[in-house]
Amino acid sequence: MEQILKYCLFINLIHICLKWKNPGSVPSANSRLSPLSPEPYESGATIDIPLDSSKDTKAKEKELQAKESELKRREQELKRREDAIARAGIVIEEKNWPPFFPIINHDIANEIPIHLQRIQYIAFTTWLGLVLCLSWNFVAVTTTWIKGEGPTIWFLAIIYFISGAPGSYVMWYRPLYRAMRTDSALKFGWFFLSYHLHIVFCVFAAVAPPIIFKGKSLGGILAAIDVLGDHALVGIFYFIGFGLFCLESLLSIWVIQQVMMYFRGSGKAAAMKRETARGTMMAAL
Repeated sequence: MEQILKYCLFINLIHICLKWKNPGSVPSANSRLSPLSPEPYESGATIDIPLDSSKDTKAKEKELQAKESELKRREQELKRREDAIARAGIVIEEKNWPPFFPIINHDIANEIPIHLQRIQYIAFTTWLGLVLCLSWNFVAVTTTWIKGEGPTIWFLAIIYFISGAPGSYVMWYRPLYRAMRTDSALKFGWFFLSYHLHIVFCVFAAVAPPIIFKGKSLGGILAAIDVLGDHALVGIFYFIGFGLFCLESLLSIWVIQQVMMYFRGSGKAAAMKRETARGTMMAAL
């Protein structure tokens, strides 16, 4: 029995020694897994991206060409119409003044010849000056009415302003603008006629003779002297109106002199005579 136990003990010792000589066969707690080997990478590999077929590309090119030809056709048609309108003498006017509320076409820098722009600018100043004169005249007459004068002169001041501001634009400023732009002799003739009336009115307003309603409906020198004794403030208002009308008269005289010099120097006087004679003959026939 003892021999059997010894024999078993000996076998166990041999088995332990064999395990000690091969430690890799026993898994340890600190052992790690080896990393996987990287996959082979091919430098010449390409990524497949789906592209439109050649038929789709050709169809899109044809569509773009059709749109381009249609745009060219429309541009040519528009150019043909503009040329026809220009040959007919019709001018398309775009309303651009005043900038905050455009009601008229006014572009001296682009529509008036450069050698006439100075005269046109000063003529435009006289139109704005007349609007200022009539506005101040309304203020002066209003103060007179408040101080005890009758309402008749106040209504006349309103009529002067309502009819004078747009009326002067239609009667003489717009004809001058178109005459400068188109070089029309007949339009120059109409300007001279109406602008003379404008100068006469400004001189009359500056004097304000007591002919119509004692002259107090216009802020001139005689009306200013008349009201100065009773109401000094009203007299000052009238004297300011007198100064504005005088300045307007002087500028207007300068403008008509410059336009007349250009009109005669450019040969428009002879052209106007020929056009007037032709029109008279056609009317007679």
